[in-house]
Amino acid sequence: MRVIHSVHPDDFKSYRTEQIRDRFLIDNLVQPNQVNCVYTHYDRIIAGVAHPVNQPLKLGTYDNLKAGYFLERREIGIINVAGNGTVTVDGQVFNLQKMDCLYIGKGAKEVIFAPENHQNPPVFYLLSAPAHTNYPTALMTLEQAEKVHAGADETANKRTINKYIHTAGIQSCQLVMGLTVLHQGSVWNTMPPHVHDRRMEAYFYFDIPAGQRVFHLMGEETQTRHILVDNYSVLISPPWSMHSGVGISNYSFIWGMGGENLDYTDMDAIKIEDIR
Repeated sequence: MRVIHSVHPDDFKSYRTEQIRDRFLIDNLVQPNQVNCVYTHYDRIIAGVAHPVNQPLKLGTYDNLKAGYFLERREIGIINVAGNGTVTVDGQVFNLQKMDCLYIGKGAKEVIFAPENHQNPPVFYLLSAPAHTNYPTALMTLEQAEKVHAGADETANKRTINKYIHTAGIQSCQLVMGLTVLHQGSVWNTMPPHVHDRRMEAYFYFDIPAGQRVFHLMGEETQTRHILVDNYSVLISPPWSMHSGVGISNYSFIWGMGGENLDYTDMDAIKIEDIR
């Protein structure tokens, strides 16, 4: 399992494009009939994808974890971003349609991903954090998710925020997770931006149309840099970094956090006029 180490903001200021991409971008995760995961030293979050096409896939453990099974000391959030599929947790089957979320708590020993239709297989995005206690496995559909409507047409940032794993939703130890859908004609996400020094954040971009791209903005507000991303890309955002993006067309992204608290509103706003 690839490992991403933490970066100091002073060092980040001197990074070239290749270094920024190497230390914050996770791509090429979606491979047929594979589970691919990356271990980060930002709150020891693991990001990954399971893409069962014509066979079930089991979530195995990794040498990095020094654990008998993946969730021995961890919890995990799973959101499907493609065709319908199933996740079986210790024998219990959960059906996930596109944008449904499944939380699995610490102690679940067997997790199996499977497609419902081989011609339109699922893509399961995985986000895992260390856990100190067990919370029950819970499924939340897109329709059940708490929704926040933000932005406006005139500022090209009209979007619907769907909250799944948070203090008033699915309970967890430290995971916070949801997804944002930009409306047609809107291209900006999380603008105006913010930071939250008490938590890291990971973005998983999806539904980027073929041939289009998103410019993901990161860094301290007076030292911003960008990463150009394609569909199914993960961006790791350190606690000191703002996180925003602008696309050539509308798209969606999953946001996930791990750290000191579960308060979705815990953020320190950045004024647009202060961004450099």
